[in-house]
Amino acid sequence: MSIAALLAQGERSFSFEFFPPKDAAGEEVLWRSISELEALQPTFVSVTYGAGGSTRDRTIEITGRIAKETSMTPMAHLTCVGHTVSELEEILDALAAAGVENVLALRGDPVGGPGTPWTATDGGLNYACELVELVRRRDQFAVGVAVFPEGHRDAPDHDHDVRVMRAKYDAGAEFAITEMVLRSSDYFGLVERARAAGVTIPIIPGIMPILNLSSMRKMVELSGREMPDEVLRRIEPLADDPDAVRTEGIRIATELCDDLLAGGAPGLHFYTLNRSKATREIYQSLACHA
Repeated sequence: MSIAALLAQGERSFSFEFFPPKDAAGEEVLWRSISELEALQPTFVSVTYGAGGSTRDRTIEITGRIAKETSMTPMAHLTCVGHTVSELEEILDALAAAGVENVLALRGDPVGGPGTPWTATDGGLNYACELVELVRRRDQFAVGVAVFPEGHRDAPDHDHDVRVMRAKYDAGAEFAITEMVLRSSDYFGLVERARAAGVTIPIIPGIMPILNLSSMRKMVELSGREMPDEVLRRIEPLADDPDAVRTEGIRIATELCDDLLAGGAPGLHFYTLNRSKATREIYQSLACHA
């Protein structure tokens, strides 16, 4: 089904994100996690797209298999990086043939990594809004986009970030998913800016629990942000106890999810890192399930 249509039903959305594994062991972990999370009846699941299109075929394969072999609605990520327009059209043909009807349209990180200069591919696209337009020319796809609670790392200020968000909306984006939310106030600030700019689509907050402090620090750094002081005060004293870090990280994520839902978020999108246990623990601990 169209994710836009599912969200329009008004029920809280719960969704999970996976990435294409690099080897057979990772493949086994992925499909075990997919099976375990299917029992939670998510609204949809998404599969990421490697830097420079490096997982193109795997993304198509995994989303197609989810469409055919599970009860879940899959969404494929698609980026501008490393592709000409004709190649992007071919990927959309392949996704449609695989039974995938939902796409998350992204510019993608520069080839040199986050924070490095952006260079468009010859014959390709420069902006996510252009990719949204390309996908929307086909009636069979619903299109989502990424938005950023504290602004994109390359945006000079929130005004610029909002203009980019509005351009994606005007191009035909039907829903948005945020980069991982670190504070509920960041999410609500983003929604307020979006609504003030006339962007009315559902904005789903992204959730990633702290299971390993150093790994989370690195991911936050790549997004051009800093860990909130109020989170560090709770986690840093536990740094020498991995189990305690994990327990507190899940507690913090659960509290964040409850705050987001209580404040009106239409749902939650969990970045699972291809593991199901932490996501299931948070999901089952939410106040809405108590």
